[in-house]
Amino acid sequence: MNDDPQDVHNSPESPESPEPDVDGPPAKSGIELAREALAQAKADAVKRGTIPGQNGKRKGTGRLVRVRDPGRGGDPKLFGAAIRDLMASRGWEQRAAVGGVFGNWAGIVGAELAEHTRPERFEDGELTVAADSTTWATQLRLLSSNLVRRLNEDLGHGTVRRVKVVGPSTPRRPGAWRTR
Repeated sequence: MNDDPQDVHNSPESPESPEPDVDGPPAKSGIELAREALAQAKADAVKRGTIPGQNGKRKGTGRLVRVRDPGRGGDPKLFGAAIRDLMASRGWEQRAAVGGVFGNWAGIVGAELAEHTRPERFEDGELTVAADSTTWATQLRLLSSNLVRRLNEDLGHGTVRRVKVVGPSTPRRPGAWRTR
């Protein structure tokens, strides 16, 4: 007999010790349940025709099949990639690149030239640049072929075909410089 009075259920002579359940299956451990669930999921994937663990690829096709509802938009993307995709789908890439030229004019032409010139508009491959004096307009005209080459390196070949330089906007009055 067992000397410990507290250990009543574990003693072989105890009348209250539970009899082992011979009729039912033994309780399954957590790992066994997980294995069964995985096997069931694999079987369901095979029934659908997808390859388990391959992110929705169909057997034999080698292409991805959308698993999500098309209205939800799919998996999240990085912000920059989402903006590039949006601009490409709307045809805004060139306009955004040209806008970058306007914003980075000093970086493209240099600080000194940027102090006296500014891009005004871009239409049909022609960039119009305004100069604050005729001297700077002449300087920019001399550099225009280099400027076209530099801009096309940044924007893509053939984007800028010509740089049109305009001088100061105050016109000379005819006859104002005449002597009498």
